[in-house]
Amino acid sequence: MSHQTERQTDHQPPTARLAGAGWALVLTSVAGFMASLDNLVVTTALPSIREDLGGGLHDLEWTVSAYTLTFAVLLMFGAALGDRFGRRRLFLAGISIFTGASAAAALAPGIDSLIAARAVQGAGAAVMMPLTLTLLTAAVPAAKRGMAYGIWGAVNGLAIASGPLIGGSLTEHISWQWIFWLNVPLGLALLPLARLRLAESYGTGAPLDIPGTLLASGGLFGIVYGLVRGPADGWTGPMVLTGLFAGGALLVGFVLYSVRAKNPMLPMRLFRSRAFAGINAASMLMFLGMFGSIFLLSQYMQGVLGYTPTEAGLRMLPWTGMPMLVAPIAGILSDRTGGRPVVATGLFLQAAGLAYMASVATVDASYAAQLPALIVSGVGMALFFAPASALVMSSVRASEQGIASGANNALREVGGALGIAVMASIFSAQGGYETGQTFVDGLRPALVTGAAVVAVAGVAALLIPGRRRADVTVGPVEQTPRPALETASH
Repeated sequence: MSHQTERQTDHQPPTARLAGAGWALVLTSVAGFMASLDNLVVTTALPSIREDLGGGLHDLEWTVSAYTLTFAVLLMFGAALGDRFGRRRLFLAGISIFTGASAAAALAPGIDSLIAARAVQGAGAAVMMPLTLTLLTAAVPAAKRGMAYGIWGAVNGLAIASGPLIGGSLTEHISWQWIFWLNVPLGLALLPLARLRLAESYGTGAPLDIPGTLLASGGLFGIVYGLVRGPADGWTGPMVLTGLFAGGALLVGFVLYSVRAKNPMLPMRLFRSRAFAGINAASMLMFLGMFGSIFLLSQYMQGVLGYTPTEAGLRMLPWTGMPMLVAPIAGILSDRTGGRPVVATGLFLQAAGLAYMASVATVDASYAAQLPALIVSGVGMALFFAPASALVMSSVRASEQGIASGANNALREVGGALGIAVMASIFSAQGGYETGQTFVDGLRPALVTGAAVVAVAGVAALLIPGRRRADVTVGPVEQTPRPALETASH
């Protein structure tokens, strides 16, 4: 493909460019929904999976953890591959892997093959997910990006929050296999549309950073493995401690190496920007508090209050559905006022909602008592997602947006894994599953912890520079030409 062909979108009339932006928004939002949904979609189906495929508690936990592990570990590598070999090309590859692995999971004859399919699913999602933001940014005019990020963020937030509902409803009314079959028609529809409707773009053209990739992937593997196994195996278990310490050492090595490397996978100088460092800290802490809370609250509504999975999901709609209403508005607000005040407000509202929920959680809490907490949490989550994406993408140069998106998604996933591990540990230490009261006894301190963590995320967001300093705008994203070496070869 020639330079002229790659840059032809720059000379298209505004209506054609807006049509391309609309397609990019739809395609990247659906892909992001699929990847985000599968984080928690299995949780409410575990009893049915155990009944059909057998396996102990340890095996069932791995049906969730295998996906989280490969997803978190390979996110930055997936973004780097896209920057080097073409973002659309790798996006298509990620969708293909994810769709094929979803079908394999639905057809799994035993628990071991299901775990293996989930691990491959996570690898496909890790390639696909960070490229959704870079492809969207490349397609949408700068003046419209806030609204586009808002819709993208709303869809992704809805996927994370509604995972237990969708998984439970499909399991209750059809079968647990449909949790995975759902991805197959979506993936098959995305492949030709993405090939036809998305423009190709590249990063800097720098060679792949093999030592940095190995250090980062190994470090993230150790940390995430330790976090997901800690609650089950005990925090002093030899494998858990080995994972945490070895992972931490490898990540330190990754930082030291990246400071000195000529073409590092994640340039450490990005973190000198208060905007980049602040939004990544806020994102990781937000996911820590939110993931752990949703994980426990979905069980509370079913196990303690007696709702079916579908009934519980419907009653959580004021929280889970709010991003669809508020996030696009949040994107417009961030375009006008800057992202910092919108993100910080959202985080403080989310913290207030979790704290309120902790105060009203009882074995017979009425829905009316919970409703204010659900609404406040939903508005807070919606205000966070869109401006956070915009802040990440505007805090770096256009050629580095792929790796910035990958790093932000990796930190979110690590935060989510840490959130489930921390909340589960607090829950187990203070309560348990024996009775409704013991569940509430564990739930309350866990939710208070989640609220405190999200409040700290709000403080981190306030450290981001204001609009005049942070929005040294990168300007419209140009289609980055193919590296000179590759162009010559064609």
